Amino acid sequence: MEEKLPARLGVAIVLLASVCFATNHIGARIAFDHGASVATAVTVRAAGTALLLLALMRLQGVQIAFQRGTLGRLALVGLLVAVQSYCLTSAVAIIPAALALLVFHTCPMLFVLLSWASGKEKLRPGVLIAIPLALAGLGLALDIRFGQLAQRWADIGAGVSWAFGAAVLYAIVLFANAHWVKGVDGRLRTFVMTAVTGTVILAVAGAAGAHALPADRIGWLGLSIQTAFYCVAMTTLFLTLPRLEGSSGTVALNFEPIAALGLAWIFLGQAVSPSQIAGAFLVVAAIVWLGWARR
Repeated sequence: MEEKLPARLGVAIVLLASVCFATNHIGARIAFDHGASVATAVTVRAAGTALLLLALMRLQGVQIAFQRGTLGRLALVGLLVAVQSYCLTSAVAIIPAALALLVFHTCPMLFVLLSWASGKEKLRPGVLIAIPLALAGLGLALDIRFGQLAQRWADIGAGVSWAFGAAVLYAIVLFANAHWVKGVDGRLRTFVMTAVTGTVILAVAGAAGAHALPADRIGWLGLSIQTAFYCVAMTTLFLTLPRLEGSSGTVALNFEPIAALGLAWIFLGQAVSPSQIAGAFLVVAAIVWLGWARR
């Protein structure tokens, strides 16, 4: 059995992973701005991660075997992840990355509601407080004003819809992981999901002629940054999560939108207002509260 990490070290490592996840989206946006398509970005990132995870599993001696019926369920969940990845990356391509990630990070709330609707979980008082707070913060972060709602939605509506679609799909994935494929080793589960994602997007987008490579060196740099940092983030979690005490460190993953906010301002010039920053922090705080309320 692997030795557990000290709580503070675990949180620090997961925070680093969340920054890497945010950096991957910044790299993707750079690639999009220089000719790469969403399909190409998702395919390269997923394929690279799947190959790295396969190599790590071989080094760790993880047996790649499935019980009867399990592989089919994993493939179905992988298909959901493929569509979710495409939706979220599409959102990053057309609205500021931090806003896309804030909308996407409503998935823990959607997971709680799905668990409640299916009879798997009760709604605790803390949950009922956290959800409205997160929605209020999201309204601030998206700069939604009643007098200018139509114009604002025209500006960001498509990206928000893509991101919310990704959140809904990922909530279903979380539910499936918790109840349908719970007995599968998390490392093997992640490998199958990324492998299916890369294969499905490669085939479907290829048939539709949706693949496009970067047009210049900056675009290739962005694509490389996206893939490298996503691989680093996934590998970090791959090696760290089994050694964390309970969920003590996983809440740090919710730092991703905040990291994206700062990185997008530095590298992409995507500035936001003080009220939007306050809204972003409110969303993240509410989601962290939600996690603690369910313990």
